[in-house]
Amino acid sequence: MSATIAIAGRAVGAGAPVFFIAEAGVNHNGDPALAHRLIEVAAAAGADAVKFQTFRTEALVSRHAPKAQYQVETTGAAESQLEMLRKLELSRETFASLAQACRRRGILFLSSPFDLVSADDLESLDVAAFKTGSGELTNLPLLDHLAAKGRPIIVSTGMATLAEVETAVATVGQRAPLALLHCVSAYPTPPEETNLRAMATLRARFGCPVGFSDHTPGLTVSIAAVALGASIIEKHFTLDRALPGPDHRASLDPVGLTALVAAVREVEASLGDGDKRPMPSELSTRAVARKSLVATRALRKGETLAAASVAVKRPGTGIAPGELARALGRRLTRDVEVDEVIDWSMLE
Repeated sequence: MSATIAIAGRAVGAGAPVFFIAEAGVNHNGDPALAHRLIEVAAAAGADAVKFQTFRTEALVSRHAPKAQYQVETTGAAESQLEMLRKLELSRETFASLAQACRRRGILFLSSPFDLVSADDLESLDVAAFKTGSGELTNLPLLDHLAAKGRPIIVSTGMATLAEVETAVATVGQRAPLALLHCVSAYPTPPEETNLRAMATLRARFGCPVGFSDHTPGLTVSIAAVALGASIIEKHFTLDRALPGPDHRASLDPVGLTALVAAVREVEASLGDGDKRPMPSELSTRAVARKSLVATRALRKGETLAAASVAVKRPGTGIAPGELARALGRRLTRDVEVDEVIDWSMLE
């Protein structure tokens, strides 16, 4: 596996900027106009990509499949999961128009396929990468189908054991560039169950770019993930958290999305390169805050510098206190005033 992959010409992984995916998902509520507005919000927020979900309802879910508990809480128990998803399905023509809108706005179009035909549809739209949801981690036929296309694949790992992730990674093999997202598939996720250190486990085990798909409330955990080295952040967003639908309550509003993207950029800029050195912004402070040898009395040219003749005081523009032993016993080359900073030019 490679520590860095390329998505639409952008480096993703170690040493590269965080790749921020604004997850629109199904927060368009089946309305193409709403989907287009979500693209505008994601682009305005500064996200690298906006991601939808591409599925054919009858190919995705059995008529007997129950809703997840969070879906019951957000959309009620009267309709089945099949009926709920039918309302959220978008046509291939709609996805084509969304892809075009993304190109116009300069944001990358992504979508998660949930079946083979949907994957082929996305390929025909020249999607830059495939992103699979956590529920597809054990759907090895789908992963195999995607890997054969050779495009980058971002795999979410919610609900998975490390052994299941290993099987998924082995299924993709070397056929396609791969990134993994640590994820907890609870909507919303309790922060105390987030287990961000699992990112390090995935990175060490598989050697590929690792990020975080965040379902926690607010911004804090995504920011922490970036500080811990996440190469990708994926976060749900919506136009209005009060809208009906399964995912709105676990999503950021436009103001929150903009704030998170800005925070991610600030944190990644703060990480630096790891080399411990003085920074340009602190050089003037160093000169003032550090200390030097200063004369405790008026000293005369030719006099030998003695310990009783010097004190350690600010500023740090002269001989450093750590050089005291090397300075003592040398003759002065000129007169020195009381409290004057002593530098090497004053000593033989």
